[in-house]
Amino acid sequence: MKLFLYLLIAAGYFYTFYKLFPLAGRKAWEGLVPGYNLWIWIKVIQKPWWYSILLIFPGVNVMVIMIMSASLSSVFGRRSASDYLQAALIPFIYFPRLANTKNLSYLGPIDRTKVKKNGTQEWRDAILFAIIAASLIRTYVMEAYTIPTASMEKTMLIGDYLFVSKMAYGAKIPMTPLSFPFAHHTLPFSENVASYLKWMDLPYMRLPGYSDVERNDVVVFNYPEGDTVCVELQSNKSFHQMRREFSYFFGKDKAEIYMRTGIPTAEQRTRATQLLASTLGSLGLPRDKISKVINEGFDFTVRPIDKRENYIKRCVGISGDTLQVDKGVLYINGEVASIPAEFQYNYYLYTEEFLNKKKLKNDFGVSYSDQRKLDGEPGYIMPMTFDNYQKIKELPQILTSAPTLNKGGFDPSMRIYPNHPNFNYTEDFFGPIVIPAAGMSIPLNKKTIPIYSRAIRIYEGNTLSQKDDKVLINGEEQREYTFKLNYYWMMGDNRHNSADSRFWGFVPEDHIVGEASFIWLSLDQEVGWFDGKIRWNRFFQSVN
Repeated sequence: MKLFLYLLIAAGYFYTFYKLFPLAGRKAWEGLVPGYNLWIWIKVIQKPWWYSILLIFPGVNVMVIMIMSASLSSVFGRRSASDYLQAALIPFIYFPRLANTKNLSYLGPIDRTKVKKNGTQEWRDAILFAIIAASLIRTYVMEAYTIPTASMEKTMLIGDYLFVSKMAYGAKIPMTPLSFPFAHHTLPFSENVASYLKWMDLPYMRLPGYSDVERNDVVVFNYPEGDTVCVELQSNKSFHQMRREFSYFFGKDKAEIYMRTGIPTAEQRTRATQLLASTLGSLGLPRDKISKVINEGFDFTVRPIDKRENYIKRCVGISGDTLQVDKGVLYINGEVASIPAEFQYNYYLYTEEFLNKKKLKNDFGVSYSDQRKLDGEPGYIMPMTFDNYQKIKELPQILTSAPTLNKGGFDPSMRIYPNHPNFNYTEDFFGPIVIPAAGMSIPLNKKTIPIYSRAIRIYEGNTLSQKDDKVLINGEEQREYTFKLNYYWMMGDNRHNSADSRFWGFVPEDHIVGEASFIWLSLDQEVGWFDGKIRWNRFFQSVN
């Protein structure tokens, strides 16, 4: 269907050029030469030569083609608002009809020196220029992001606004170029209306960058498990983890029915209601949405790679590395990994007293939302840096203290990667695991398939199945698999409060967006404007 649409649009333009170019003093055959006909088109509508440069950049070139189409209508005397809209939006219908119009003549562009622009026209031109310029910068140079969660504290704080360099690793060519300007995956002021069209998709391509992804880089990337997304939860809980959890609570078949169409049996309603209300409420979902989900089921959408949620984490392992976490300590290739300056763990603080919230925030850097008092027993569990932990445990009201470690055991919801019952990994005891590299081959067996199957199937586009003792890839028996892409392992600096590669695995190179560069604004979400909301000391601070 997509190929047919592409051919239809191209045929419409080629036919139009063949018929209209002679009216503008050009040769008919010039309209049939791919690439060259675009240059002649620019000359016919008398636009600057640098329009040809803009046509190189996917995403931006769609807007430029629309402007050029409206201009082509104009130079042949069709200058009504209806003509401009049809030329820009349905050229494959409008232009062939225009080309067959009798007594059509070439008038050339409007002489702007003789026609004074009104306010509306000036605003229109200014907005078009701003959109094109900003789209170029946002797509290929640098883009602004905000930090919504505490997963990278204290390196980055909730409310930090930062610029991310697209040029560092090479700007990724938009894979879904037909999209609403400046919107990521959802239209502004809507909850689930896609901001993009799937009519056109491009293969993964990246412009040359000035560096490769290296260990300890702070990287923005598209959420790997964001291919199928629950609209109500977005990236707070992946579809795949939801399916595992509901399979555990309700049974595999009923879980599928529930997630898509509602609770299948009346007996399960009470238990499901309690489970969902607790889960969704803890994620901040409003009551009306919780009620809708419980009664009607979830809404889901499937997103292309470049329209998946943006995550920001630290790259702790690159292609070819062997990674292991033992007692909470990260090892890369058998050696203790570099520890960021503002690295955090969760610590248990045993005390029978209530600790002053403001003092915890001001003196020990523990945000209000992270001050978790234990239910039913004295004490707190809080994330903090090692230096702050050394200070707080000396307070007289702290009786005992210790780092928290998840020693694990079988997890029926299989939330830790590779999300398979044969692997009892936890956040603090994980691996060893080898990160795939392009050109690297792995043997295919019962031990490796759970770890690498998602990369083989989803990220590299193969079918994978097992029949008896045979492993079939794309229908053919294989004993090993050679990877096409490089992969990375991402983890948050707030190590016990980060949904990262320990939960959903490898990040493929085609998901990499850019490198975090510097913070340009920082607002503390927990205090007012007159209580230190603006964190002046973080302005223009580099991210490292």
